[in-house]
Amino acid sequence: MKQSSIDLLFEKLWNTPKDKWEWNAIRQEIEQVHKMEIIEAAYDNMGNNFDPNMGRAELYYKAKYK
Repeated sequence: MKQSSIDLLFEKLWNTPKDKWEWNAIRQEIEQVHKMEIIEAAYDNMGNNFDPNMGRAELYYKAKYK
């Protein structure tokens, strides 16, 4: 499985002086934004008539990053 840029950044920043709970909240927020970027890019590449609810695009994301 491929490591996302979010995971790599989070690993590098985890030990910086900041509350671990705060970092985790930041990671979850950024991860959701990153996920939607990938899903939307995959969806746009498939064409709008292919899957109107983006289900296949989300399956692509899960296969690559989860």
